[in-house]
Amino acid sequence: MNEKLAGELAAVRQQIDALDAQLLALLNQRARYAQEVGAIKQRHGEGGVIYRPEREAQVLQRIQAMNPGPLPNESVTWFFREVMSACLSLEQPLGIAFLGPFGTFSESAVTKHFGHAARLMPQLSIDDVFREVEALHADYAVVPIENSTEGAIGRTLDLLLNTPLKICGEVVLRIHQHLLSNARALDEVTKVYSHAQSLAQCHDWLNRSLPKAQRIPVGSNAQAAQLAGSEPGAAAIAGQAAAERYQLPQLASNIEDEPNNTTRFVVIGRQDAGPCGRDKTSLIMSAQNQTGALSRLLAPFSDAGVSLTRLESRPARHTLWEYVFFVDLEGHRADAAVHSALTELARRAPYLKLLGSYPMAAY
Repeated sequence: MNEKLAGELAAVRQQIDALDAQLLALLNQRARYAQEVGAIKQRHGEGGVIYRPEREAQVLQRIQAMNPGPLPNESVTWFFREVMSACLSLEQPLGIAFLGPFGTFSESAVTKHFGHAARLMPQLSIDDVFREVEALHADYAVVPIENSTEGAIGRTLDLLLNTPLKICGEVVLRIHQHLLSNARALDEVTKVYSHAQSLAQCHDWLNRSLPKAQRIPVGSNAQAAQLAGSEPGAAAIAGQAAAERYQLPQLASNIEDEPNNTTRFVVIGRQDAGPCGRDKTSLIMSAQNQTGALSRLLAPFSDAGVSLTRLESRPARHTLWEYVFFVDLEGHRADAAVHSALTELARRAPYLKLLGSYPMAAY
């Protein structure tokens, strides 16, 4: 390295070192302010509620609006979410239940929303995930609710119908599927383990690249990675989290058939989220089995200028051929237009349950 180059690099690196020192001091100052917020809550009897979804969403929205680059908003959002996660953990690490084991996309959704300082609580089933929060063992849960290619997650919808818990947030996770294996080449792979949904999401790729390999559905992609790591000639379809946790090389990357394959998760807890300015409301309603009944239920939203983003029917289970409807709409239930529409809907719907109003996913 010539002296001129070395001198220029040294000068810039000195500036980076000085900025790092400032960042460290500012991060610790922010942590002290977070502790002060916790102390104020304790004095006013709100010490049990340390996580405010609407406040976190407002912080991230403001940061994104202020961001001049060159860092993209996605990177800035990730960094500040981790900072907030670390600050919250100084009061009490949040316990988050999710569908396990470790290495699943559900775990990735948890860390994306709550950061790496959260206490991870993997469960054997979605039922167990709900139960952990209902029994006060976990503070919150993150559960999948719909996939862009495979549709709604039926068990999550069924449990939302009966739980006293509320939706207080959402996470949108881009799903990248990888072929993980200790095999050195595709022609050595004789069997592929994965969750049935992941096998379906990679159906065309498997037909092209591994037409003779046996496809074996298992309970989770993480379980698939464990099996693939212990059997010669076996591979797993799973995400990056499973590859890292079970130390499996990626034999092929991004093998999902749909390039925009995305899963939406919801955060459930025991508290409501206040308005943040960019909100969504979810509800369940039933309609009478007669001509025009659903149209009459949807009319209040149209009349109030409220936009619906999702309408999903589901068997009511208690009566043959009766259905309930899961609805997502833009806005918070406290907003004037949404409040007006919900008030009128309550007069018309035989059954209405508000699942929660919450901040829309940031990224």
